Amino acid sequence: MAMRQIATRVDAEQAELFKETTRKLGTTPADVLRMFVTAFNSHRGFPYDVRLSEDVEPFATEEDATRFATDLSLRAINETR
Repeated sequence: MAMRQIATRVDAEQAELFKETTRKLGTTPADVLRMFVTAFNSHRGFPYDVRLSEDVEPFATEEDATRFATDLSLRAINETR
């Protein structure tokens, strides 16, 4: 199977949090990204709801948004296992 590299840039703080979280989960950033790509492709889109709504309120802090995104990602990863 031919492999391709996919690269992106993220905020340094987000990158460190991502690395730390993957380490705590016993995996690597590369493995998590492969899991996301696999889940994305098998769902033919995001493996979780992505939509706009009239009653959406912004997160109070960036930390709240990060926590929400992390929980959502972990739930998506667990569903693909």
